[in-house]
Amino acid sequence: MAPVPLPIEQYALIGDFQTAALVGRNGSVDWLCLPRFDSGACFAALLGGPENGHWRLAPAAAPEGCCTRRAYAADSLVLETCWETGDGTVKVVDFMPQRVTAPEVVRIVEGLTGSVVMESALRLRFDYGRVAPWVYEADGQHVAVAGPDSVWLRSRPAVATRGARSGIGSYFAVRAGERVAFTLTWHPSHLERPPETDPYETLARTLKGWRQWTARCRYDGPYRDAVVRSLITLKALIYRPTGGIVAAPTTSLPEEPGGVRNWDYRYCWLRDATMTLGALLSAGYVEEAASWRSWLLRAAAGDPEDLQIMYGLAGERRLPETELPWLSGHVDSRPVRVGNAAVDQLQLDVYGEVVNALHVARTSGIPAPQPHAWRLQLSLLAFLEAHWREPDEGLWEVRGPRRHFVHSKVMAWVAADRAVRTLEARPELEGDPERWRRMRDEVHRDVCDRGFDSARGTFTQAYGSTDLDAATLLIPQLGFLPGDDPRVTGTVDAVRAALSHDGLVRRYSTAGGPADGVPGTEGTFLICSFWLADALRLAGRIDEATALFERLLRLRNDVGLLAEEYDPLTRRHLGNFPQAFSHIGLVATALGLEHAVRY
Repeated sequence: MAPVPLPIEQYALIGDFQTAALVGRNGSVDWLCLPRFDSGACFAALLGGPENGHWRLAPAAAPEGCCTRRAYAADSLVLETCWETGDGTVKVVDFMPQRVTAPEVVRIVEGLTGSVVMESALRLRFDYGRVAPWVYEADGQHVAVAGPDSVWLRSRPAVATRGARSGIGSYFAVRAGERVAFTLTWHPSHLERPPETDPYETLARTLKGWRQWTARCRYDGPYRDAVVRSLITLKALIYRPTGGIVAAPTTSLPEEPGGVRNWDYRYCWLRDATMTLGALLSAGYVEEAASWRSWLLRAAAGDPEDLQIMYGLAGERRLPETELPWLSGHVDSRPVRVGNAAVDQLQLDVYGEVVNALHVARTSGIPAPQPHAWRLQLSLLAFLEAHWREPDEGLWEVRGPRRHFVHSKVMAWVAADRAVRTLEARPELEGDPERWRRMRDEVHRDVCDRGFDSARGTFTQAYGSTDLDAATLLIPQLGFLPGDDPRVTGTVDAVRAALSHDGLVRRYSTAGGPADGVPGTEGTFLICSFWLADALRLAGRIDEATALFERLLRLRNDVGLLAEEYDPLTRRHLGNFPQAFSHIGLVATALGLEHAVRY
């Protein structure tokens, strides 16, 4: 039986551009949603225990032991895990091929030396570990069926396998030079059996596809390996049919072990737009950036008053939040949630994010979108013009009272500024640049008058507040003020002093009570630490920026992945994993440092 789920940082990611799985250092697949990122999990041990579904493939002599070493095959998402035992050495190759008809998990066992007895222990539990399937054998394959789901397991060469409602298991020996491949295929239960594929041909095709993709990367600086790994991770989080990118492939991994800050991140946030576009375009991935822009235009279409902060993979609007009481949560962190109630919040910054994203796309050479794209931006601007003075929940999605968040106001300035720039460059477009200049100037004055604490020399989190917020580190990146402006450098130093924990940055202070309406605390936020490095660079403090960036690189796990947060005390990753925002920050900071050093 598989052990209790591992620490978050001991997992690796595999995926097929429509869903993803997490594989632990012990050889256990403990998280997999089929057929989409946001579908119910058939392996949910990550959020409960082995009884909630897992698939462990490892030497039988190491029932709970972790591997000797593991790594991704160069420039790919193909995971290679090795065990050295007293009887020999064995490698397990895990991957999900880009699907043709049905999603598959392929696990190939390869003997390297000696002879190693392996154990495969598969327990499928549909609906997030709740539903035990009916298991039967058909033409040498084991089939698990429950409601709309069916999963087919086959091996090549055939391995003697026992199957029952409690699980499907087998023992087999692998000698040096031998290979045994397992293929797990999901299929709608009402359809005929899925077609069989050759696992070895599929592996070769998958490796070739990844290496062709990574060869397009334009970055060739000193941090290439880290940048390429982050780009691969971002690519794996893009839902290929629509171009939407999920914030993470998981739900409810805790921001505080044993706490309640457990959220579902398997959706597409609009504010990821600008940073995602910037990272992809800067690295040369125009096709992915164009697909993301197309998703954005579809999702944001309609009445500006109906704009949401996040959407489903295909632009779905209803993402009701519910709890799964049968799951104990990762390291006993409850509740486990699916859906996200933040979808109904007012976050005014997303209007600026959308306008900025489309501006970045337009100025970066992506072929012009549909004619309605500019009209959409004008309608978003008109909404902001009427509502930017109102309080909102802000980019951190607080579940407390609405406030006048400085970052939200700055993003209203960004929207007006990008409109002015567009109309100056393209005077033939519809719109009144003077109207947006007036709005831009008014917002700028308001933020500097009401959002800046002159006594302390720093921008604050919200008007009338003394609290600080790492989001104000974005002010120079967004062009609101120069990086060497005293108000910016004062903010950098104040945020660093007040929100730093062992040199890394929290979003805001949770000391003295739930400032965001949620009890408990959280770790340092990795994207905020990358923002600090960017702000230091823009202030001309290149050595400090580089030192912080290289420290952040050392926080990646053994296969180069980052969660949402990090606890410097326990040296543990926290929050959903891997986190797109963290990897976007890594790419952006690496490219920014390269530009600063070069020019």
